[in-house]
Formats: sequence, structure tokens, C-alpha cells
Amino acid sequence: MAFKDYEFWFVVGTQFLYGEDIFETINSHATEMADEWSKKLPCKVVAKPCVKTSKEILYIMQDANNDEHCAGVITWMHTFSPSKMWIAGFNALKKPFLHVNTQYNRDIPWQDIDMDFMNLNQSAHGDREHGYITARMRLKQKAVAGYWKDETVQDKIGTWMRAAVGAMESRKLRVLRISDNMRNVAVTDGDKIEAQIKLGWQVDHYGVGDIIKLVNAVTDDEIDAQMAEYEKNYIMDTDNLDAVRYQAREEVAIKKFLEKEGFGAFHTNFEDLQELRQLPGLAAQDLMRQGYGFGAEGDWKVAAMTRVMKLMAEGMHGGTAFMEDYTYHFEPGNEMLLGSHMLEVCPTIASEKAKIQVHPLGIGDREDPARLVFKAQTGNAIVVTLVDMGDRLRMIVNDVECKEQVNDMPKLPVAGVLWKPLPCLQTSAEAWMYAGGAHHSVLSYSLNAEHMRDFAEIMGIEFIHINKNTEINEFRKELFYNDVAYKLGM
Repeated sequence: MAFKDYEFWFVVGTQFLYGEDIFETINSHATEMADEWSKKLPCKVVAKPCVKTSKEILYIMQDANNDEHCAGVITWMHTFSPSKMWIAGFNALKKPFLHVNTQYNRDIPWQDIDMDFMNLNQSAHGDREHGYITARMRLKQKAVAGYWKDETVQDKIGTWMRAAVGAMESRKLRVLRISDNMRNVAVTDGDKIEAQIKLGWQVDHYGVGDIIKLVNAVTDDEIDAQMAEYEKNYIMDTDNLDAVRYQAREEVAIKKFLEKEGFGAFHTNFEDLQELRQLPGLAAQDLMRQGYGFGAEGDWKVAAMTRVMKLMAEGMHGGTAFMEDYTYHFEPGNEMLLGSHMLEVCPTIASEKAKIQVHPLGIGDREDPARLVFKAQTGNAIVVTLVDMGDRLRMIVNDVECKEQVNDMPKLPVAGVLWKPLPCLQTSAEAWMYAGGAHHSVLSYSLNAEHMRDFAEIMGIEFIHINKNTEINEFRKELFYNDVAYKLGM
């Protein structure tokens, strides 16, 4: 997790028209604002000297591109900064960009306001000039208006920051494919070249044999150390310690491979296990707890999204997990959906300490695998999926309310989440299907739709949001208009 290593550059625009005496004041204001934001926002904000010419703007944008710690640029027009000066810089900028429309003073100083004050404080019209050029250039930007000390303004900036860090990490993400996609399944596959072009994901295949070699080489001492980690983090609720030790063996081997090759996410496939005695269950769950992305059945897209969303949510309350739509509950007036998977759900979303159990799987034709069993937290969450529409990548987000699962499932020992999709199960499911949503997704209690919208806009992919206001006919129109726009290359 590299969240703390990123910073955002605060670039404030002005010009020489009002004299050079104002520059010191502008820089002082910018430094004060950046210091305040750094205390409240997820990442450090660094105030740069105010920019006054096209060359200064170009150079600072090029410097931002070349600084690996800079995750994005925040601009603000303290005075009127002619927007032609910004064209070369914006053409060069490759990092995410946010335009904050604010001013240093909250209130108008009615008794003292004069022309000197106005020459120094021109954000109300300076930022409109700036807004024009960003719109004219069709820039992918986030615009936030309001007083810079207000919590709502800071929350919006912080949300965008998390998306920008997600974009930075996405562009250097490497995904390990252990085997291939599940045979004959369409939605979990897709164009890996397009994913690398748009999202930066390098998706590499390795045979199961490469993992098996490492599994066979794991020592008893390494297994003992991993078992100690299990004892510390979970409740050992089984006498079949041999099965648990085999999961520990698999986890040690997979983690070695991930670390050696620089992978941040991986997938497995129960159709291709070869000499592996168990499908990785507990192993995959514990690796997700540590921040790795995971996808089942060859789903490299959801594996990558799990990793990116875990990075975006670092330090936030709640958890983020690989998920699958499991089964419906159609009780009138209480319609809900049970999300789960046969083995691999991340324990960061558990309502209490997860239990390690061993049960038959009924699929994969291998030994009974150890897995974590738990019920999930309650609260608001989102489920996110990414699908390949042929001409573009589409992100679909559904707002959900996770409910208490009061009923036990003694014959289905899995980790489960019971949620009410908004606006209701029927509308949500219809919208999800019209949009082509996958059965695999990422569930997050930490992030919300705005985080994901900001991420999608930074990366230049389509964003679809199913929420409390969704109405099917209007939703289908949105999909139609999007199809037209993408066909026209808009």
C-alpha cells in the first residue's frame, strides 16, 4: 500500500497585470490552504509558487508528469489568470486534474472592500475564465466549488484524491493469471490489450505448474509461520489441521510468486488445478486481507478492480471484497440478494472474527478445502463491476444497503453478505442486466459511487450508476445515448 507516498500539487494562477507585490500574499494564502488540507485530506497537498506565464504553467505541468510522487494537480485562480496561458500546460498534463473554485476569505469584507482587495481576490470571475478553457479543451477534470475550509468541499477533494491515487496505482498494476478463463464464460473475459491501454493493467498468464513448483518447495517452518498468522487473525474452528496447513502452503507459494514478479492481483480457476490438492480458499482470502486483488474462475478484471479499490480505500472504515451475486430473496416488501462465493470472500468485510472451517466443495474434484466462514457487516456499500462492451470498457456501480443476516446457513458454510440493492431488487436487477453487468463484482463499504465515477472519468471509461433514483425507462435511454456517443467517437 503506497497511499502515504503520494502528494498533490496546488497550482495557483495569477498574472503580472496587478503588480508583483501581490505574489507574496498569494503564495502565503496557498501555503496556508495546502497545510490545512494536508491535515484533513487523505494525501499531502504541496503549494507551488503561483504561476504567471504560459512557460511557468507548462514547466510545472511537465514537472508534475515526471514526479512519481505527484498523483494529481489542483488548480485555483486567486486572480484573473488569462486562460490562453494554460493551453500549453494542459496539453502537456498527463496527471489527474481538479479545479477548485474557492476564495481565501469566506465573507465579503463589506466595510473594507476596495479596488486593491478586488485586484487581489478575483476567484469569482478568475475561476470562470479557467473553467471555460477546461471545458473548451474537453479536459477530464473534477470541478469543486465552495469555501476551502468547508467539510463538504474537503470531502469532495478527498474523494477525488482517492480516485487519483487509484488511477496512479492502476497504471502500474500487474495481474497474475494462474491458468486461463473459465471455459465458455464470456463476461469474465475481455480485451486485455484494451485494458492495458485504458487502465494500465499488465495481465500476464502463468501455468499452474509454475505455482505447483513453489507449493512443493514450501518448508514446514514456513507453514508453521503462516499457521501462526491464521491463529492470530481468525478462529480455528476445525480439527482438520492438515487441510488448513495445505492452504498455508498454497498461500506461502502464491505470495512468493506475487512478490517476486511484482503482481498486485491474481486469479485462480477451479477447472485447472492439476496436482494442487485444494482450490485456494483460505489462502486467497488471507491474501485479499493483506491488500492483494483476487478474482475467481479466471476473472482478471475483477481481480484488478479489487486491488485498485482496496488501494483507494486505504485507511477508511469498512472493507472491500471480491463478490458474486449468489441467490435472491423475493419475500414481498423485503426483497434482497445474498452475495457470496464458494470459498473466496475477503474477511475485511466480516462483522466479527472469521472462523476457519473445512467442508466439501462439490466442485473442482479435489480435497475438502479450508476457508473462512463469516457473516458480513451491516451498512451502506456499493457493488462494482467492469465489463468489456467491445468498443469500450463499462463500469457499473449499484448502491446497496447491507442488512443483518439473522438466519444461519448450516448446509452452506460460506462467507455471505445480505443486501438490498437500490432502488429495489427488481429494478436493480433489470438495470444490471440491461447494462450487461457481470455476476462477479467488488463490494466496498468504504468507497461510494462518487469515488468510482471520479476514477472512471480519470481513466476515460464509461460509468453507469444504479441508485435510489433509477427508473428503468430513463436508465435504458442513458444506455442508448451512451452507445450513440461512443459510436460517434464523442
